[in-house]
Amino acid sequence: MITSAQQRFINKASPTLEKDKRFAGVALGGSYIKREEMDEFSGLDFMLAVRDEFWEDVLRDRVKIAEGLGTLLASFTGEHIQRPDLLICLYDDPLMHVDLNFTKLSDVGERYDDPVILFQSASGLAEELARRPAKVPTPDLQWFEDRFWIWVHFITTRVGRGELFDAIDSLGFLRLNVLGPLISMKNGYPPRGVRHIERDCPGEAEMLAETLAEYNAKSCIRALKAAANLYISLRGVNKASLFLRDKAESRALRYLNAISERI
Repeated sequence: MITSAQQRFINKASPTLEKDKRFAGVALGGSYIKREEMDEFSGLDFMLAVRDEFWEDVLRDRVKIAEGLGTLLASFTGEHIQRPDLLICLYDDPLMHVDLNFTKLSDVGERYDDPVILFQSASGLAEELARRPAKVPTPDLQWFEDRFWIWVHFITTRVGRGELFDAIDSLGFLRLNVLGPLISMKNGYPPRGVRHIERDCPGEAEMLAETLAEYNAKSCIRALKAAANLYISLRGVNKASLFLRDKAESRALRYLNAISERI
């Protein structure tokens, strides 16, 4: 459930933003959509719908706007996740993660979920949201198949050379970008990395845990073999619709086994 601290932040931020006539409306997404799933560890995910004519002006003022909502400790923009208009904030009193997603009013239809509107102007944030349904991007499964065995070979070479930190990070990449989304899709959930895997897919979470490596070569090889086996299992759900890279799979696994025997 939403905490009193989270609600206090919302109660202060909403009227503050409503006074700024550059905004056509503000909504809350993320965990707030299903407030019963929120807890003390949840951040707040604001969608700030900016009137198109004020877009550049608001972008220049983003940090100042954020400072007006609470005790802002630090903030940065979201280029690392291809969302440069997102301002990621850390507030104090209480310590809280808050995302401020600045979006042109004409673009608010492009979204993953249906946020809860806190306020809107007469021009209507709700109308813009209603124009297009929310849509979670579906990964291209062939994209996974075309790349997976190249990645397996690459990680094997890093283990063979003793570059274990690189190998461990690369295994994390596989979990976040391939295995986690496939597990979520198999169980009917949006393919968002490894978020909520433990809660929504406990059986597969145990298998995914087998892909975690300790800082030694044998553990990295064991984790990589587990990742390959898990991918093959998850891929089987959609195997008929894929062009399988059988030769790449066979050679990559043979190489993995050869390096495993050497280690």
